[in-house]
Amino acid sequence: MDGTTFDLLARWLHFLAGVIWVGHNYSSVVQRPTWQPLNAADLRDPDSPRLRAVINREHGTFRWAAVVAWAAGIAMLAQRGWLLPAFTLQGTLAPLGLGAWIGTLMLANLWLVLWPHQKKVLGLVPASIEERLRCSRITHLSSRTNTMLSVPLLFFMAAGSHGGHLFGA
Repeated sequence: MDGTTFDLLARWLHFLAGVIWVGHNYSSVVQRPTWQPLNAADLRDPDSPRLRAVINREHGTFRWAAVVAWAAGIAMLAQRGWLLPAFTLQGTLAPLGLGAWIGTLMLANLWLVLWPHQKKVLGLVPASIEERLRCSRITHLSSRTNTMLSVPLLFFMAAGSHGGHLFGA
């Protein structure tokens, strides 16, 4: 596969997976702005509408979309020879690097904080009601954190492509 084909595929993968990932974050906050962490009654009743909503929402697509978006972004930087300069925030690649660092932080938050706790909330990992309540609050805050980080992430992605003159080019 030549570089142009690879770049086109990586860009589209990055874009589409990013839309799915950020769209999930958006829908978690904008479409459900008053959603609260689950309470003990929700966790005791397996037919609780609130628990069912969480289970239906956590089907896994967004977690893997995050991996694909991040990997495609890293692949594009590496293919161009920009990986190290971007991650070390050098010159006009600094905005892309900041976006890459924010994306990396969001991915780590998703897989190392949110998902391990969400598995307890959903009952995929055994946990007491008290532990599930604690984990519900952590997943709530972790999800909101990623949503808030989406805004600067998108800004730095756009600035990296179109705003180089703002950052020393």
